[in-house]
Amino acid sequence: MQFKHPEILYFLFLLVIPVLVHLFQLRRFQKEYFTNVRFLKELNMQTRKSSKIKKWLLLFTRLLLLACLILAFAQPFFKASDDNNKSNEMVILLDNSFSMQAKGSKGELLKRAVQDILENTPEDQQFSLITPTNAYWDTDVKSIQKELQNINYGSVPFNPDFLITKAETKKPNTGKDIVVITDAVNLESQSISKLDPKSPVYFIVPEAQNKNNVAVDSVYIYQTLENFYEIAVDLKANGTVNDETSVALYNGKELTAKILVTFDQPSKTLNFTIPKKDFHGYVSVTDNSLAYDNEYYFSISKPEKSNVLAIGDEEKNKFLSRIYTDDDFVFNSVQPGSVDYNSLEKQDAIILNELNEIPQALITTLKSIYEKGGNIIIIPSAEASVQSLNNLMASFGNASLLTLNNNERQITKISFSHPLYQTVFERQIKNFQYPKVNNSFTIKGTALPVLSYADQTPFLVSLTNRLGNVYLFSSPINKQNTNFQNSPLIVPTFYNMAQNNNKTGVFAYKIGENQSLIIDALLSKDEVVTVKNDVSDFIPMQQILNNKIKLSFGDYPEIAGNYSVVKNDNVLKNISFNYPRTESDLNLQNSNIVKDYTKTDSVSTVYNDIKSLRTASELWKWFIIGALALLLLELFIQKFVK
Repeated sequence: MQFKHPEILYFLFLLVIPVLVHLFQLRRFQKEYFTNVRFLKELNMQTRKSSKIKKWLLLFTRLLLLACLILAFAQPFFKASDDNNKSNEMVILLDNSFSMQAKGSKGELLKRAVQDILENTPEDQQFSLITPTNAYWDTDVKSIQKELQNINYGSVPFNPDFLITKAETKKPNTGKDIVVITDAVNLESQSISKLDPKSPVYFIVPEAQNKNNVAVDSVYIYQTLENFYEIAVDLKANGTVNDETSVALYNGKELTAKILVTFDQPSKTLNFTIPKKDFHGYVSVTDNSLAYDNEYYFSISKPEKSNVLAIGDEEKNKFLSRIYTDDDFVFNSVQPGSVDYNSLEKQDAIILNELNEIPQALITTLKSIYEKGGNIIIIPSAEASVQSLNNLMASFGNASLLTLNNNERQITKISFSHPLYQTVFERQIKNFQYPKVNNSFTIKGTALPVLSYADQTPFLVSLTNRLGNVYLFSSPINKQNTNFQNSPLIVPTFYNMAQNNNKTGVFAYKIGENQSLIIDALLSKDEVVTVKNDVSDFIPMQQILNNKIKLSFGDYPEIAGNYSVVKNDNVLKNISFNYPRTESDLNLQNSNIVKDYTKTDSVSTVYNDIKSLRTASELWKWFIIGALALLLLELFIQKFVK
């Protein structure tokens, strides 16, 4: 037991006064003699005995009465069980990721959580509220009421450890009461490793009533026809979706196609045919669950001719001229000694076809072109030195060649999942006319295999920096060394290797992945390009690369949609952005990992629990009641005890 005013306990010395009064009575007895004293002596002894008991009862009653009054004024109390955390600051971690868009028993999970905070947080309570996209420090419910009511969903995953680190950085070495409000979808144990179960940590985990959800996962060109694109739309059904789902294709605001789909399996791929021209629209599905993943925005540009330059012997380059026709390419072939280095920067793809020597100046230029998004195709010469080839490959990544092997080998394996062949084969084939090579190098390193021999060593590998690509063959492909030129693989392989990623394909970026885009454009020193649509705009990071611009998007834009890259009101390119689909599967709720923490159902429970644990048990009232009881007892003794 502790006292708020322990100095008042000195008044306990006053307990001596009643004792002195009772022990040292000022009144004395005087003897009186009567003629007959036998009966009077008996009466006198009984009266003295009764009086002595009454005095002792009054003495103890008054001592206790005075002690109770003194102790009441000293205000005794028992210390609260959680008194050490009484000075903690309140920190609320609120999950506003897209999975909180799901509907619970009382509406959308995020909106219901916000309402819970606004209704049940005391007006004088100071707290900090942190979401993956915003932070409100040392505030109260009145100050941030509008902000909370208008809070937006974000594509940033909910990571409590990261948010706690932000709070610790803001106020280091300060105790914290932590309230985590999340649906725990995709929540992993390492994301809450900094939350100590022994400290005041409360979890509120709302749960969606309907966990079935349909999402548009991706859009890509499945097949390129003469005048049309056949695009593929991948849909994913999470949970059990029994009803037919409407899928619509829009070019801008114009409805292009619409179809109903039934999910007899979790994934479904739909094909649409669109004209081979600019397309700037989206695919939309209709379901009753999450809305953020119901639309997938994408842009397809009208095909541009790619510039392809082959450096090598004219006779050996003839097969390339039959592949790179004037319909789709601007193809040129030059001898090794006649290379115009100034023209190399304008090429989308450069083929080194069996060069015996590779000058250092050419290696430096090719490295620069690769970094700017160009494609480099390397066909080694049997007469070239391995050291010269490896000096070239060292500029691009971890791939090198070993000495020439004179054993015949067959090409038997195709990597169907490689981007080079994604639009080539309708299905995986196992039996085809296997090409063979007579002489070949062995490729080692971490390059991605595209075609492989029967012994699993690669015939063709690729490297990428997400802008440009490098393709390396392990052998010369002239007709004297291999029949690969007669294989059905020769056309799609070389055709797709020369396609520039920044000129063809679907332009659909994921927000937050910091992807880059290279555009052919000239900018003056003070000019910038802007990415914008009807709703928002932003200026991306940009780097001038001679006659090109490299754009890096970072975490922008914040809102998914169709955008345009604009220079002085002139549209340079149409691109699109989508939210990552990481929150689409509501069945990934991992609420079991919070079992070691205090789990509650509302904010009011949290405040009530904290208050009860940190409120001291005050005892002065009981001592006042005791004093009153002793006062009544004294009156009772005075009246009824003789």
